Amino acid sequence: MNELITAFSTGIAAFTATNLDDLVILTLLFSQVNATFRHRHIVIGQYLGFCTLVIASLVGFLGGLVLPSHWIGLLGLVPITIGLNRLLNPETDSQSESQAELSSYSCLVSFLSPQACSVAAITIANGSDNVSIYMPLFANSTPSSLLAIVAVFLVLVGVWCYVTYKLTCQPAISNLLTRYGNGFVPFVLIGLGVFIILDSASLTPIALTASCLCLTGLVKLYAMNGQVATSSSVEIRG
Repeated sequence: MNELITAFSTGIAAFTATNLDDLVILTLLFSQVNATFRHRHIVIGQYLGFCTLVIASLVGFLGGLVLPSHWIGLLGLVPITIGLNRLLNPETDSQSESQAELSSYSCLVSFLSPQACSVAAITIANGSDNVSIYMPLFANSTPSSLLAIVAVFLVLVGVWCYVTYKLTCQPAISNLLTRYGNGFVPFVLIGLGVFIILDSASLTPIALTASCLCLTGLVKLYAMNGQVATSSSVEIRG
């Protein structure tokens, strides 16, 4: 029973952390419903795309049947790294890029008059982080926990569709979620990675703390190098 409760809570946390940005995309899609682009196309397409991401992530679970669990647990450093990067390096540039991508998706939707397959393609294209988070999570799960997590995921996809449908009628709430929702995502990702590592006994708490400090330094160093490269390219163009 405790294992299932843990699986349910872990599934909720993992899904929320990796699909907050889908709220924006789904809200945009639901706002474009018309005579040829129906609500069912969005729901079916979202399920098709998300199931594709889950199937791709099952590679991690299959690897967990071969590799020792404490080795697989080290993959928990992946969500920790992603969370630290989002926390320490505010994605101002990537946010503008995301808005541009959403705009291009909107134009694509309007131009092609898409059905479910188009929504699925958008979901898959926006789900690169999902696979990197789900693979270590699945790899560290037992078969029963895996089924529970996947079941939670499938239920929450429907919840996400329902919530975003309602949000199309309340633009103020949608804007508030877009502005502040990403603020706690890094902490959810870091907590998820810590849970994976400690649950699999891959690292001791002291070793995990030291690893997080090292990752923090590497993330900041990577950001500094990126800023130097960007400024150099600007000077060359100037």
